[in-house]
Amino acid sequence: MRKIQRLAAVGAMAALTVALGACSSSETPSAEAPASSAPSAAATTEAAAASDGVTTIDDIFGPACDQVPTEGEGSAAGMIDDPVATAASNNPLLSTLVTAVGAVPGLADTLNAAPALTVFAPFNGAFEALPAGTVEALVADPATLGPILQGHVSSTRYDAAGLVEAGSVDVLSGGTVTIGGTADAPTFDGGNGTAATNLCGNVPTANATVFVIDTILMPAS
Repeated sequence: MRKIQRLAAVGAMAALTVALGACSSSETPSAEAPASSAPSAAATTEAAAASDGVTTIDDIFGPACDQVPTEGEGSAAGMIDDPVATAASNNPLLSTLVTAVGAVPGLADTLNAAPALTVFAPFNGAFEALPAGTVEALVADPATLGPILQGHVSSTRYDAAGLVEAGSVDVLSGGTVTIGGTADAPTFDGGNGTAATNLCGNVPTANATVFVIDTILMPAS
């Protein structure tokens, strides 16, 4: 984890320094095939869910998933019932991100109300790696902070395999996140060439799939 934090420090410090300067699997067992050749309602629902990038707690993967609580609202089982901003507020890996989201008027409500999202969520260490005072300055400047956070959210819900297949996704800021690597080890680049890696991915909430990442995503400068 210390190595991950050091990597986060390099990417995140460089990325947000530029930004501020500019503005001064476990598979579910299948049932026996029905006698009819027509797909069952359950099979149809399962296929639709897969196409929407909906995951289950059995699909969660990554080197930091053992830091997610095993019980309570912040656990994987607890997060699945809550919309994404609420679910994140209960996850100890994301407390700084939650503070940042709360500093942008209306953003948490917008995220909770959206029907289907993919969220690339920087863990606390990504923020801690920034130069002293950076987070405080951003929280005090919602006009700058808002687009940065929106650059971590896609309005289409993907799982890891879907992201890698897509290759890139549009985000709410108007930019693009490029996906590299494999479904088992995806990478995420907001455009500035510094790729984040997955710490704990395919985390399901009621309306989003979350990838906890080790670096803050930034667009090309």
